[in-house]
Amino acid sequence: MHIIVIGAGEVGSHVAQTLGREGHDVVVVESSASARRKIETETSVQVVAGSGTHPSVLKTAGLERCDMLIAVTTNDEVNLVASKLAKQAGVDKTIIRIESEELRGSHGAAVRAALEVDQVIDPDDETARELLSLLEYPGASEVVTMCKGEVVVLGARLREGAKLVGKQLSDVAAEFAPDWPFMVGAITRDGKTVIPRRDHVLMADDGLRVVIKKEARRLVADLLGLSRDLPRRIMLLGGGRTALILAELLDERGAEVVIIDRDAERCDELAEKLNSALVLHGDITDSELLRDAKVGDFDVVIALTGEDAANILACLFAKAEGADETISLAHRLELLPLLHGAGIDAATSPRTAAANGVLRYLRGSVSSVKTFLEGEAEVVDFEINNGSAADGQKVRDLHLNHDVLIGAVYRDGNVQIARGRTTLRARDHVVAIAMPGEIEEAAHLFE
Repeated sequence: MHIIVIGAGEVGSHVAQTLGREGHDVVVVESSASARRKIETETSVQVVAGSGTHPSVLKTAGLERCDMLIAVTTNDEVNLVASKLAKQAGVDKTIIRIESEELRGSHGAAVRAALEVDQVIDPDDETARELLSLLEYPGASEVVTMCKGEVVVLGARLREGAKLVGKQLSDVAAEFAPDWPFMVGAITRDGKTVIPRRDHVLMADDGLRVVIKKEARRLVADLLGLSRDLPRRIMLLGGGRTALILAELLDERGAEVVIIDRDAERCDELAEKLNSALVLHGDITDSELLRDAKVGDFDVVIALTGEDAANILACLFAKAEGADETISLAHRLELLPLLHGAGIDAATSPRTAAANGVLRYLRGSVSSVKTFLEGEAEVVDFEINNGSAADGQKVRDLHLNHDVLIGAVYRDGNVQIARGRTTLRARDHVVAIAMPGEIEEAAHLFE
């Protein structure tokens, strides 16, 4: 598939890198020379200089053979115009980033229709909802919900002294047979990720990806040594748009929220828009301010500024003061694997959140999310098509590559953790965990 990505910022560069790694023909259009140099050093995708609103630039990027255009600059108008130019040239699908609430909502529906936009993504909203998922599963590093929320893929470190430490997976399976409530889908140990088999023994500090039935959340949290109590007092360090969206979502759930931001005008805006949250003016790296705000008394402290160093330092101070859990926003993805070792409980990134949104739409009925903190295993939701190779087959008879594992089957509103004898049928949704490069090959079995 030939894909044009407009914008080589933190979102566009990551989307381009992800799609390029999956084998798509990707061209990035970027007007900034420094941004072009950066993406050229980090990826192998082709880069074209210029604006996504210029027909000649899009022609150079291969618009006449383009299957999908993804416009993710920070300028809504540029993204909208690029989408319209793509549609006029016959491009099948366009995905654009829109940050304006009015343009995204019902008031902007006519504009989006006139410009023939197929899909809108909002990195700030995606990031806020990923953070909300982490708050709903205290102690987890990643949370992916699939199959209308009935299947959860939980990423977490196996705590010292947890009930699963030292157990072989075959013994765990036998303990919970015959109707398994969960399955360990991937293990990251010493920086290496594998799709485990029955003889794997779980060790303390393993990074696990566990496929679970929604109702087994508390059971799995207990087995992994995680907290089972939802946080009630939450401090947000940084008052940007992601913080505002998250605070509104938390307010709906009755949480007590405190926000700290160094921009006085922004503090006034937040105080006006948020009914229940307490908004404080100050620098999140000011230890005296954090101590006065009793940062150590909060269930969760989330650092959300655009400065990675400030986020990390503030989280470390909050942890030292006694905060139960800290979560940091990270813009530089190379920092993500280091945060756990530094004492930060979880992290997320607007780059990865936006990429997930693009991938979900790119694959149609398939919802895909990378595990970014550690390891490269990918979680995928496939729908089995009528007459496909998997239709009517048992899981064991598919002869899947060892780097692919079917974790759950969703059928008629019910979830079954997959076993070798599980028979698949058309219209089933299967949740699979796979290593990079295996997704496309596995998809052929279900299409």
